Amino acid sequence: MSPTGNSTAVLLLAHGTLDVLGEMAEYLGKVTGGRALPHEVVEELQHRYAQIGLGEQPGPEPPPLTRWTLAQGRLLEAALAASGNPLRVYVGMRNWHPYIADVVARMRADGVTRVLAICLAPQNSRTSIGLYRRALMSAVDSDASATKMAVTFVEEWPEEPALIEAFAERLVAVYPQACAEAGAALPVLFTAHSVPCRTIMTGEASVVGARPGTPMQATPDPYPVEAKRTAELVFASAAHRLPELKTWFFAFQSQGVSGGPWIGPTVEDTLKAMRDEGHTGIVLQPIGFLCDHVEILYDIDIAFTEMAAALGLRLYRPQSLNDSPLLADALVAVVKRALAT
Repeated sequence: MSPTGNSTAVLLLAHGTLDVLGEMAEYLGKVTGGRALPHEVVEELQHRYAQIGLGEQPGPEPPPLTRWTLAQGRLLEAALAASGNPLRVYVGMRNWHPYIADVVARMRADGVTRVLAICLAPQNSRTSIGLYRRALMSAVDSDASATKMAVTFVEEWPEEPALIEAFAERLVAVYPQACAEAGAALPVLFTAHSVPCRTIMTGEASVVGARPGTPMQATPDPYPVEAKRTAELVFASAAHRLPELKTWFFAFQSQGVSGGPWIGPTVEDTLKAMRDEGHTGIVLQPIGFLCDHVEILYDIDIAFTEMAAALGLRLYRPQSLNDSPLLADALVAVVKRALAT
């Protein structure tokens, strides 16, 4: 840990995930802002989480998203100390424990007066970054009598060189063996989490179906462009080391189960199109996620893998970043820039 006298600290912000299946309805209420979902949706999501190891009772370890996010916080703190910038690193979740508000209260009690907040979602979207910022500032401003905490909020870091190298390193590690097993040079399909269509639109269309009080957006959401830019840079870095790597595609995954249309193209449609182009295999790499959780362990490793097999495609996935030292390096670089502002 860094010296207790240092009043500046880093706060990593993440989505959060439930600990046991019985918490699903409450958890989804947090995710949707209180909007109740049909019982069959709750049951379907309980099934998916059960498939990746969640049970009725807490397991010996936290769920993957919680476990890896906390590990990333520890790795960042160690990397900051090694770089000569010893800072405490806290982790706050928007939708589950440890809640952002609770962590902010702990930071204040620890004497923190300046917060460097970084979302563990490199690409800027109103449905992620905007909600994280709102939750953080609500927590910071909740006690008018407390000493004001200064906040430096990092909105995006989709082109951070060490982040690109972290993804490329994972891709390079799996690609040659995948091609050898498939007997052909395979294309790469990069993915990022889909968002509702209204969130990337402007004017009145940006508030259709949104929560009451949501302001109209005057400019397009940068998320789709930033997600594809990350993919483009990862491909270029990997292709530099893998001459046989020639082709890549992009799709948005894990569209919501309700709430209107979500942006595409979908992975499902893209897999069919790739099959129709004559491909027999694919390397699917999510570049909008920094660790394992249900969108990777279920959506990709189970649902998309089964669909690919039914289409006659072999699907391979690089390891998630999880405890990647290069990810820690990327976060150190982000912190250093924030410190300079």
